[in-house]
Amino acid sequence: MPITNQQAAGHAFLGELYGEDYYPGHLLDKGRAILVRLCERIEAERPGDLESLYVLTAVATEEFNALEAEFDEAGSEIETIAREEIAGDFAFVASAYGFTDADVEELVAEREW
Repeated sequence: MPITNQQAAGHAFLGELYGEDYYPGHLLDKGRAILVRLCERIEAERPGDLESLYVLTAVATEEFNALEAEFDEAGSEIETIAREEIAGDFAFVASAYGFTDADVEELVAEREW
């Protein structure tokens, strides 16, 4: 299902990380896919409040938790720069879908990275 929100559809998820050799492109692609799926779920489920949104972002955060092992295996990691970029994209998604008062720490509360 393609993303219909124009802001989200045009956003370069994890864009700052793609120019860095430290982050394997195929793993960034997997991370970008997690964020796109989050957008698709928001559009499909239409959460009506922050708590409902946080349920969806928890699932996406757990997917990033699982992806961290692949980064480790590739000689990389989800470190400070990557953490900030990922959390920033979660905040962007929340805002793009009208949740401008979402707390970024709550959006990624399940993170292990």
